Amino acid sequence: MNEAIPVSRTTDHGTAKLMPDVDRARAWLLTVDGAPQSYVDLDEPAYLEFEYTRRLGHVLDTVAEAGRPLDVVHLGGGALTLPRYVAATRPGSRQDVVEADRGLLELVAEYLPLPEGSGIAVHAADARAWLETAPDDHADVLIADVFGGSRVPAHLTTLAYAREAERVLRPDGVYLANLADAAPFGFLRSQLATFAAVFEELVLIAEPAVLRGRRFGNAVLVAAHRPFAITALARRTAADTFPARVERGASVREFTGPARPVEDADAVPSPEPPGGSFGIG
Repeated sequence: MNEAIPVSRTTDHGTAKLMPDVDRARAWLLTVDGAPQSYVDLDEPAYLEFEYTRRLGHVLDTVAEAGRPLDVVHLGGGALTLPRYVAATRPGSRQDVVEADRGLLELVAEYLPLPEGSGIAVHAADARAWLETAPDDHADVLIADVFGGSRVPAHLTTLAYAREAERVLRPDGVYLANLADAAPFGFLRSQLATFAAVFEELVLIAEPAVLRGRRFGNAVLVAAHRPFAITALARRTAADTFPARVERGASVREFTGPARPVEDADAVPSPEPPGGSFGIG
């Protein structure tokens, strides 16, 4: 882009806007219908602005030795923040990005193009439909960051979906999801119960104020069949500008309580953020 001017376009699923960051020369904020979706610095792709993306980044940094290439599936594309991060921090990685909004993908490709040889393949498709056609043992990491507006779609919250994610992951693979909820945490607890029915190990990462029910906010769910590098992960999240807690084992089971796994017939989207919690402007 020759001029740092805002760009607005009606895409398949809403109104997308790209707004330049006045403090960083080639950094851009993507919003859809006023809700922040992605932040990308084209000159520094390893820079993560949003708190929840930094927490996802901390997990990505600790799932394997530093710099080792990974095969990663991203459900939800936005401006491709995390795919760019993986490409920068783990060169040689192979990545699939699945985004249902073809118009959004076209906007990002036009104004925030990927570098040559990024190893990132972009697919315009529904996340669950694509996942159901993906081969077994396809990925080391699967990241779900899918929001219809400001809500996680219902069909990406169920036991059948979790089983598809587990099938596509390799035996030592790791599932990550960006979720959002507030007390009494009906949605978040149901997601923990759903993934606990499929995976042996769960970790929950969130700010203490969110976990105490003081405000609506993001929580990162991590699921796998193997133990996590919990000490390294906790150290990174605690040192963040906005520190978060890393919960696992008994504390996650206690938080989950009597919640039951979600079946397709009972699925609902994640709750609407109160008062436009994630809106701007």
